[in-house]
Amino acid sequence: MTTESRKSDGTDALVASSASHSTKLTPGARKAVVAATVGTLIEWYDYALYGAAAGLIISPLFFPDILSSAAALAAFATFAVGFFVRPLGGIVLAHFGDRYGRKPTMIATIVLMGGATVAMGLLPTALDIGVWAAVLLVFLRMLQGFGAGAELSGAIVLIAEYTPKERRGFYTAIPNAVGAGGLVLATMAFAATASLPDEVLFGWAWRIPFLLSALLFVVALYIRNNLEETPEYVDAVSKADTQRKEKLPLGQLLRERPREVVFGFLSITGHNANVYILNAFALSYLTATIGFDRSDALIGVMLAAITGTITAPLFGHLTDKIGYRKVFVFGAAFAAVFAFPFFALLSTGSMLWATVAMMISYGLGFGAMAGAQGLFLSNLFPTRYRFTGIAFTREMNGALVAGPTPFIATALVIAAGGSTWLVASYVMVCCVLSIIGVVFARSRKTEAELDESML
Repeated sequence: MTTESRKSDGTDALVASSASHSTKLTPGARKAVVAATVGTLIEWYDYALYGAAAGLIISPLFFPDILSSAAALAAFATFAVGFFVRPLGGIVLAHFGDRYGRKPTMIATIVLMGGATVAMGLLPTALDIGVWAAVLLVFLRMLQGFGAGAELSGAIVLIAEYTPKERRGFYTAIPNAVGAGGLVLATMAFAATASLPDEVLFGWAWRIPFLLSALLFVVALYIRNNLEETPEYVDAVSKADTQRKEKLPLGQLLRERPREVVFGFLSITGHNANVYILNAFALSYLTATIGFDRSDALIGVMLAAITGTITAPLFGHLTDKIGYRKVFVFGAAFAAVFAFPFFALLSTGSMLWATVAMMISYGLGFGAMAGAQGLFLSNLFPTRYRFTGIAFTREMNGALVAGPTPFIATALVIAAGGSTWLVASYVMVCCVLSIIGVVFARSRKTEAELDESML
């Protein structure tokens, strides 16, 4: 960055800082919100699409010679692979985001995620190239996961650094809400193809939802390419230049904020377990175990996701009124208490009650935790390594909790002889860990206090 451009950006930062005293968004802030959310839409579309495909399509197309239960485990294992590589992607991309700017990093995440998803729609199957089909699938999942490792974290950072603090809870809840919207789009796309005859679905129609992501990819790339750097980041960089500039943000994070890393990690545990039970495991369970039609199960998940899309911003708005801690704890506590009733309703054999259960879980458990998560995480870390802090805590949890959850849940049902009590217990434990993380995390008063303590 040149001296002249820094001066210009610094002036913009002062203007944005003055505007932050108002609850209205500046034009730059509005563009940042759109740029952040459209990428998150793609991330969740990609992952929800693969989560749905793992239980319904991936098993027979890429693991045709394995027994059905083992094939489901293999398909969910490839689902988990993307999460295992996410921490690496989060660390590497967030490093560049903290060192060189939010904008180029957010462009990179879109290219990696969108390109990998489109390529999945072009893959030959096991009938065409044998085991190499599964190898290529895993490789693309790794690329997708690498890019996604910094996506939601970057979206939260982008919005938090542009929006007024009086409305920051509402706006930082939007990426998670739009993420649920990505699930809706993926479910609609997959429900439309899943209703086709098997010979059409498994012949070529399964590719359509993956290829449709190219449209979102192009739109997101255009919007982010026209985005300006966040004023808060520009200001933090100028201060760092006059004092000291950390070469490795992760090293600084682990030295100076280990407590925040631990409790940030714990806080996300219940949210991730709950989300990936709903997004991935429930589809496989409802179709393979309970025996519901594929399309009915997908529609049920879609209606539930719509509920979460509506409630997450409402809970985000509530955090601006009563604080993120109360909202976050409510969501985790509700998800824990509702775990056993949730699976009881799923197992009734009624698609209506199963849909109601998923809508309640999405609306209150997901809605509250997702609505509070953005503000909670953005307040844990200072600007200079906020991207790294959020990405590291989120993606480590993703690798250890989110990714393995459908696999773990499937294995627990098998171990319990078809019963879901072990899965419900797993969700409860994860939610209790979230409550511990939120309650014991240190509270930060203001952004200025947080950043000044690091300089």
